[in-house]
Amino acid sequence: MPASAVMDATARSVLLRGVVIPAHPLALDASRRLDERRQRALTRYYCDAGAGGVAVGVHTTQFSIRDPKIGLLEPVLRLAIATVGEYEKQSGKRLVRIAGVCGRTAQALDEARLVCELGYDAGLLSLGALRDATGPELIRHCRAVAEAIPLFGFYLQPAVGGRALDYRFWRAFLEIENVVAIKVAPFNRYRTVDVVRALADSARRDVALYTGNDDNIVGDLIAEFRLPSPRGTRAIRFAGGLLGQWAVWTRRAVELLEAVQTCHERGGEGALDLMSRSAEVTDANAALFDAANSFRGCISGLHEILRRQGLLAGRWCLDPNENLSAGQIDEIDRVCAAYPHLTDDDFVAEHLDRWLG
Repeated sequence: MPASAVMDATARSVLLRGVVIPAHPLALDASRRLDERRQRALTRYYCDAGAGGVAVGVHTTQFSIRDPKIGLLEPVLRLAIATVGEYEKQSGKRLVRIAGVCGRTAQALDEARLVCELGYDAGLLSLGALRDATGPELIRHCRAVAEAIPLFGFYLQPAVGGRALDYRFWRAFLEIENVVAIKVAPFNRYRTVDVVRALADSARRDVALYTGNDDNIVGDLIAEFRLPSPRGTRAIRFAGGLLGQWAVWTRRAVELLEAVQTCHERGGEGALDLMSRSAEVTDANAALFDAANSFRGCISGLHEILRRQGLLAGRWCLDPNENLSAGQIDEIDRVCAAYPHLTDDDFVAEHLDRWLG
């Protein structure tokens, strides 16, 4: 396997330690063209907020950036990694750079080679384009892509384009040597446990689980799954999160993960308070992600928060028909008023001019 296709030890260590990885939105102007100044400002925000990485070219970045008529995939990927590189040089801190990889095998390989050449550490591999493929066909696809870039597996909920992936798939997926992590985001507890059980039954100790279950973020992070395995009972935890929810109020997300990690270190101290916070985060997510309308307004909901903070000029999406659902703005107002401690408006206001500079 080429050395370029293997994640370096520092990035692997960061990933296994557990960090906040926001799913990076797309900043557009009123003409729905890339707003490079605000796109760069978003990346700077995530870096300064304490995120341990960024994920670009993913669902929150809008999959249609891959449309040849739009042609934004490579420019957005280049802009993000250049901005992260500037931060790393100034701070001495290594961030994990994740890029979305999707499509059937030929497209996925082209994307994987591109993001590897650009300097991304791993590809978050969406299987949404292979909805009718068999389990063995999916594994062959994953193995092919893993030759080009380390894999960050992705269990995407069916409501937004994913497909059901059973225990047997994840057990086989974990036999791929170049798998480094899995984002678990089926929004389903049974399917979440399927992935955890597959990891427990494997011999892997070098694969990190990251929650993508925006409806149960704290629950995933605070839980210790104790499962029987061929080598005895094994305790498994989610290391961190790769989340659209963490694309907003990122400073508070970093503090939340730190509180969870401290809770584990102290034998569960503070767990009840964290579980109360869990309900608040889930309620806020329901508004931002438009759960009442099958998540139709999920990207616009995030954009609305970033617009209010001044990071985005508007909540425009590439699709002119994509916007907030009826009643969603009222729900966003409600959760912002109910949970001001979940927001990081003061932090953003303090640094916004510099990020936009």
